[in-house]
Amino acid sequence: MKTILTAAFVTATLVGAAIAGPAPTLPQPERFLFWTPTEQIVGYRNIEKIFPTRVAKRGPAVAALPRDPQPFEVAYSNDGAKMNVARFMERNHVSGLLVIQHGRILLERYGLGRTAADRWTSFSVAKSVTSTLIGAAIRDGYIAGLGAPVTRYMPELSGTAYDGVSVGDLITMRSGLKWNEDYADPKSDVAQFALQPAVAGGADPIEAYMAKLPRAHPPGTVFHYNTGETDLAGLLVARATGKHLADYLSEKIWSKIGADEDAAWMLDRGGNELGGCCLSMTLRDYARFGLFFLRGGQGVLPEGWVKDASTAHVATGYPGVGYGYFWWIGQDGTYAAQGIFGQEIYLDPGRDLVVVVNSAWPHADDDADWISMHRFAAAVSRTVAR
Repeated sequence: MKTILTAAFVTATLVGAAIAGPAPTLPQPERFLFWTPTEQIVGYRNIEKIFPTRVAKRGPAVAALPRDPQPFEVAYSNDGAKMNVARFMERNHVSGLLVIQHGRILLERYGLGRTAADRWTSFSVAKSVTSTLIGAAIRDGYIAGLGAPVTRYMPELSGTAYDGVSVGDLITMRSGLKWNEDYADPKSDVAQFALQPAVAGGADPIEAYMAKLPRAHPPGTVFHYNTGETDLAGLLVARATGKHLADYLSEKIWSKIGADEDAAWMLDRGGNELGGCCLSMTLRDYARFGLFFLRGGQGVLPEGWVKDASTAHVATGYPGVGYGYFWWIGQDGTYAAQGIFGQEIYLDPGRDLVVVVNSAWPHADDDADWISMHRFAAAVSRTVAR
């Protein structure tokens, strides 16, 4: 299963990182997709020191996550090799692994020099957070519903290929616009759109780029993964609510879930949060967001939103994998928020289970790495009792 990075190549001043030992040299922001393994380990946990970000503030109290006293281990096979937790972490370059069932920690481990206090960037896991904020904005009355036209909240897109595109089309990747998501191609849309300079008059540069795209299919008919539109989804929430996306995240979710730390959301060159990428949080706060969603949104989301969001509304072309509201949907009732280089929040509602993995894969989007991740999560689901 593939998820693609928002190519958020923006310029920022590099400063020292607050980790043990001498301050390391922070990697260059313009090489974000191509950081070396050493640069990944430093950069992924220091995004706010490399890129412009906006803080989503936590609440006054931290929610306890009690630990189950029993040791937890999994045994499974991956391409004929016998696997367990340690081997999975080594093979997949894992910096953080957390398994929670019924609100209790069964397993928590760190690697690559990371500690429980270190945040780690989400890459495209942020997309699932953005779609959740669309749900919150619908419940709050800022957005009329999934059938509302995108141009109602972003009138600057009127007269473009976004005419006739609904909010629901946007969050299921069915706008119908032509888009090249090949991050290995420096001329692709995903490699170019976030590089656009600031636009005169205060318009967001990403919105200006997306407004120029032609239509390839009628709206609502074809699934086509498009990171640019997830950034538009974030802008749409900000326009509808009149609030920065990070502020709305704090108001509706981050201040309510008992987060360990503030979250930091990467900004585009127009100063707006990238709705499709790069929300930095601690490992336990990834899990707290997963628990919040698994438990139905705790009064923040419309009734039935979690069920709808975690239902496959469209086939993706990957066998047995559908797509919901910026969530990847399995056939067995499980679903996941995923980001390249090995980031995942895996939810199994039938087992009240949350599995979080943060990684620094050598390659952004390798099929073998995704298969390995899936097999580990499936092994955890088989191991725990219902």
